[in-house]
Amino acid sequence: MKTAAIRQFLEDVHWGELDYLVVDLPPGTGDEALTIAQFAPNIAGAVIGTTPQDVAILDITKVVKFVQTIGLPVIGIIENMSGMVCPHCGKDIDLFGRGGGERAAKEMDVPFLGAIPLDPAIRKAADEGRPFLIRTPGMPADNPTWVQVDSVMENLVRVIEEGDAGGRREEMPLHPAWKKQPG
Repeated sequence: MKTAAIRQFLEDVHWGELDYLVVDLPPGTGDEALTIAQFAPNIAGAVIGTTPQDVAILDITKVVKFVQTIGLPVIGIIENMSGMVCPHCGKDIDLFGRGGGERAAKEMDVPFLGAIPLDPAIRKAADEGRPFLIRTPGMPADNPTWVQVDSVMENLVRVIEEGDAGGRREEMPLHPAWKKQPG
């Protein structure tokens, strides 16, 4: 049933002209990822998300091997919930640890795209049905989460433009806002 729904989603929906189609999958190496790899045209590759804990790293190790086995490049690994800035005192707190995603990327020889801290504003945006990527008015430009998100996006664009991801790769058009501007 899931395979049929994914296939319908990919083949029967008129998406129009796309810069990206991002599909967020549950952890693991299930049928969903295989179905997408079989039916989605021009897949540039997979971005693997993880939290820093050892148990999560075990899961993504299997995912990276799976993605490579089916012939897709691993564009990179992003570590999510990597620390948190205390909203009261401003100190950095490692709730779930830190650095597991970067270590895993190094061990598996895939790009590390960066780490994004746990931020209550992300949860709030989700509860409001608003993408966090639409900046909240009044949010300072030096907000630690935004600094990290910007860094991850710059690294993602760099890896795609330089072709650092290995395996099968089709050209992936970039959204003009994410291309590095001269100067």
